[in-house]
Amino acid sequence: MDSTSGRASAPDPNSGEPGPSAGSSSVSASLPQQQQPEGSSPPAPPSRYESQKRRDWNTFLQYLKNHKPPLTLARCSGAHVIEFLKYLDQFGKTKVHITGCPYFGHQNPPAPCSCPLKQAWGSLDALIGRLRAAYEENGGRPESNPFGARAVRIYLREVREGQAKARGIPYEKKKRKRSNVAVAAVNVSVEGAGGGSTSGGGEGSGDADSSAAASSAAATTTV
Repeated sequence: MDSTSGRASAPDPNSGEPGPSAGSSSVSASLPQQQQPEGSSPPAPPSRYESQKRRDWNTFLQYLKNHKPPLTLARCSGAHVIEFLKYLDQFGKTKVHITGCPYFGHQNPPAPCSCPLKQAWGSLDALIGRLRAAYEENGGRPESNPFGARAVRIYLREVREGQAKARGIPYEKKKRKRSNVAVAAVNVSVEGAGGGSTSGGGEGSGDADSSAAASSAAATTTV
């Protein structure tokens, strides 16, 4: 009996055929070593805000592509952004009563009416905040950002005021009120420190006010 009949014969090196198990065994042996090292974790999924921002950005790029005539991002201006916002009104779900409607100015109208549905001001304001950030994240310069154009800010303000009147939702701008205790403390420090400290205190107060204004503006565009 041939002693080699009980085991697989070695392949002929000149036949060009690979060995039956050498490759598979080496791959199997190396599989456990390809796992992620200890202590490392998979990348976290994007947040809800980041996912929404990406969808909004892709929607706007598609809008520019379908625009007649087609528009490039470099040629986009604040006027085109306003056109985009008006285009989105057809997908709105907020009832905005027109001037001649008997329910104009009513928060809870007793019966339905034929007034149009539009995008709510809060939705548009949040959308502009996301698109403004996405524009700069994709290489756009802040000074040429069409989503931060003055015309866009004016349009959003008009939408906010118009919807507030039509829906009977009063809008009052919140003003910062300085407490009597803080005013008294400032007066005492000024009297005790003299003229030099008074000028320094004025500069610090102005910086605080500008920082608060910048924070309020950022919060308005990113809600």
